[in-house]
Amino acid sequence: MPNTKSAAKRVRSSRRKEKINQVHRGRARTADKKARRLIEEGRLEEAREAVRKAQAAFDKAAKKGVIHPNKSARRKSRLMNQLNQLEEQES
Repeated sequence: MPNTKSAAKRVRSSRRKEKINQVHRGRARTADKKARRLIEEGRLEEAREAVRKAQAAFDKAAKKGVIHPNKSARRKSRLMNQLNQLEEQES
């Protein structure tokens, strides 16, 4: 329970921001999981598109401050490494 008017406002604003952040974080997680699943299944063309969408979702989340930019870069790098390994296996 906030004791001051400013504390009450901070509670309201942080709840509002939490909902917005949840959307962007959820989109990034979902896109990441989908891309990883397609890579594991060996579906190369679909995996390429899913990785592209996951990278965009990570970039948007980092731009909005939902996740740290370095975390975004690390997750994108790991996805690309997995995709590249799949491409090497296919060829």
